[in-house]
Amino acid sequence: MAEADAPGAVRGVARGAATGLASMRRRTRLARLEELLRQHGTTRLDEAAQALGVSSMTLRRDLAVPGQPLALLGGHVVPAGSLGGRGQYVLEREQDSHADAKRQACRHATRQVEDGDTLFVDCGTTLPHFIAALPDGISLTIVCYALNIATLASCRPNTQLVLLGGLFHPASATFASEEALHALRRLRINKAFISAGGVHATGGVTCTNFHEVPVKQVAMAAAAQCFLVVDGSKLGRLRPAYFAPLSAFARILTDAAARPEAAGIPVAGPPLLDAAPAGS
Repeated sequence: MAEADAPGAVRGVARGAATGLASMRRRTRLARLEELLRQHGTTRLDEAAQALGVSSMTLRRDLAVPGQPLALLGGHVVPAGSLGGRGQYVLEREQDSHADAKRQACRHATRQVEDGDTLFVDCGTTLPHFIAALPDGISLTIVCYALNIATLASCRPNTQLVLLGGLFHPASATFASEEALHALRRLRINKAFISAGGVHATGGVTCTNFHEVPVKQVAMAAAAQCFLVVDGSKLGRLRPAYFAPLSAFARILTDAAARPEAAGIPVAGPPLLDAAPAGS
């Protein structure tokens, strides 16, 4: 009986040794990755994998192990602590925040829209109010990458909808992929309406989710005019993912109660800070 059990015992020892070696290699990779972040800050997953000489899938598996000091956010490797508390953007939690101010800023923003325009409409909880406020009587093409925007735009008359696809990110209800960026580069957009989590006098325009940054930047590059649509609570704030300087926008469209002076943002621009009229 003992002889029959011997091969199984040997295999068990071999499996245990292999598991221990894999665990040691993972710890070594994560230690090197931590050092890479200390030296260079937040790093794209593919760049980190190349620096460590492993595949992106290997790093994904490493970072998926619970209790790691690092995490994956929007295709970037970040310290795990940056995901805690209210720092992580979640669409459902944010949609009722400052809703009246968002609605007012968006109604004001629709004054920039003309019949026949091709619009890029960004993601988040502000710009659904923009879609809802668009006049029915004009013909538009709307390009978007957020499910909540696409759902509203699909119900609008006289509208051609272009939804960019890719991997779905539930926290922001957005899609992202290299193929979507290539498709976006081939489009010609009259006006891009961009949302943000922070608008800062010196730190520029920022958001929470890193995977949104390339989409915003490519859309802005493809657009003849770019408009930033934010409620006043975003003025003076910084989020971790930078995507544009203030000067990239023709106007910052906001609500009547916004206080740009308190945030150090010049009212006279550039760009022109354009607040909705009181009571609008």
